[in-house]
Amino acid sequence: MEAYFSSMTAALREAGLFKPCLVLDRDRLDANIALTRQRLAPGLALRLVDKSLACLPLLSRIASALGAERFMTFHLPITEAVLKAFPTADLLLGKPMPVEAARQALSLRDDDWSRVCWLVDTEARLEQYMAMAEALGSDLRIAFEVDIGLHRGGFSEPAALSRALQRLRAHPLLHCEGIMGYEAHAPHIPNLFGGPEQALTKSVAAFQAFVACLAPNERQILNIGGSKTALLHRTDTLANEVSVGSAFMLPTDFDTPSLAGFQPAAFIATPVLKVVDAELPGPAFVGRALQALGRFPRRGCYIYGGKWMAKPVFPEGAAENAMLGLSSNQQFMALPDGATIQPDDFFYLRPTQSEFVLQQFGTIAVFSEGRVIEHWPALPLG
Repeated sequence: MEAYFSSMTAALREAGLFKPCLVLDRDRLDANIALTRQRLAPGLALRLVDKSLACLPLLSRIASALGAERFMTFHLPITEAVLKAFPTADLLLGKPMPVEAARQALSLRDDDWSRVCWLVDTEARLEQYMAMAEALGSDLRIAFEVDIGLHRGGFSEPAALSRALQRLRAHPLLHCEGIMGYEAHAPHIPNLFGGPEQALTKSVAAFQAFVACLAPNERQILNIGGSKTALLHRTDTLANEVSVGSAFMLPTDFDTPSLAGFQPAAFIATPVLKVVDAELPGPAFVGRALQALGRFPRRGCYIYGGKWMAKPVFPEGAAENAMLGLSSNQQFMALPDGATIQPDDFFYLRPTQSEFVLQQFGTIAVFSEGRVIEHWPALPLG
């Protein structure tokens, strides 16, 4: 680990980077892409999750390597950017949009938006989208969100989906493309309650019951999975596509058995401002007593910035400290007694998720073969 991060530090210095930055290891990214290609079941298409990969060059590299032309999208400004960057791509909303947000997008009268399939989670929202389609005189592609065990919303019973389908089929401007089911809960079900394998089996059975409600011409999109589960599915799931995003970056929240062999590819690098003998404010004996009990470190450092959705990864053994708390200005990090880090060295953190975090630094420093070779602009947050 020390050799790896020493090489990255040298590359950042050579590139003139001396402030907090997001570093993407392109070699590890490519290895994760190759593993995805190897493990993706034959017959399943891949839909890339743009919120987790919110950088057009990053999306383009993955899409090109895997031949992917489908995207799952979650935020309409990013949707618009992806539509422009990928003129033949098909986009599926990964969450239902407020009808007025959808209306604003469709009011642009831009033909690109015909490549977007809107997600509907309730009969009430279906009625809203019908009214909007009539007011705009626009045909709308619709997929239904179905609840296959996560219980985050969507149609909870096949009978409810069947009623919605009957209503949609009677409308000339709405066209059903299929369904989307998500089972992110499955890897986290304790063995006491059946464990991950049983949870995934139940989710697949629920998904198949919803698929049975669809007519043959309503099955263009049979979407299931996310990064933690997508590579576990086979064609007997009845899905025709799975969604993957964060797996390519492998943030800490995605350290799951299904992604064994994938490597962390994104890091926050930030300069060390100060290295200190750690002290608590207030009476000195309190801090010394807590140190003796192992409750407060003897050594620490203050980094440039902080309070990111990320966990310390280097120097090894470094950690946040609850007693001094978090700071977005100069955060204290506990160090092991033998740490040799110095001011102006880099401290590294591994994001807990890739969505939002990739966008916090404006540009991404692309690291490959010991050098920073490119700077990729992240998509804006707004």
